[in-house]
Amino acid sequence: MALAQKISNLPVERRRFQRVRVHLLGRYMLPDRREFPCQVINMSPGGLAMLAPGIGHVGDRVIVYLDHIGRVEGRITRIIDSGFAMNISATPRKRDKLASQLTWLANRDILNLPEDRRHDRIMPRNPIAILTLEDGTRMTCRIIDLSMSGAAVSAEKTPPLQSRVALGKVLSRVVRNLEEGFALEFIHEQHPDTLEDDVTAR
Repeated sequence: MALAQKISNLPVERRRFQRVRVHLLGRYMLPDRREFPCQVINMSPGGLAMLAPGIGHVGDRVIVYLDHIGRVEGRITRIIDSGFAMNISATPRKRDKLASQLTWLANRDILNLPEDRRHDRIMPRNPIAILTLEDGTRMTCRIIDLSMSGAAVSAEKTPPLQSRVALGKVLSRVVRNLEEGFALEFIHEQHPDTLEDDVTAR
């Protein structure tokens, strides 16, 4: 990491650090002290890009708390679709730590380590289910895959991140967006013998 230490203070961070594609959930605070949930879609020791409901302005200082990473802060560098990119203000030691954390996260995804996927995924016999949103709206959805701890789902409408929903009669939380839908984490781990019946209950 000696090279990273030498270049950590150079201005164009996106050319100096390789971005890692990640799906990290967290919260961030803008200068007016408003807080919002967020999802980081790529990150390096020098910056990140996130999906965010409260955009702010280029140059605004942002404080972010991320799962697996902790607190980072910096300033908004550009606005992107449905979010923004920001640099990360950090000491060389902090950048080293971030680099190690991001390497672990990238390897976890590639190797499918237990922390990433606690249970085997299955294809349900009946993939059609009813999804009930926080406001009581019900809509038909398709289950892409399923495990005792969560599901990947495709539907006409994507609920907000961190919102509570019910897949069939299983209470869940929307944890990330996918290319073809979104991922749910079940509030309580399900039993394999009743899982499919519960998620397709109407």
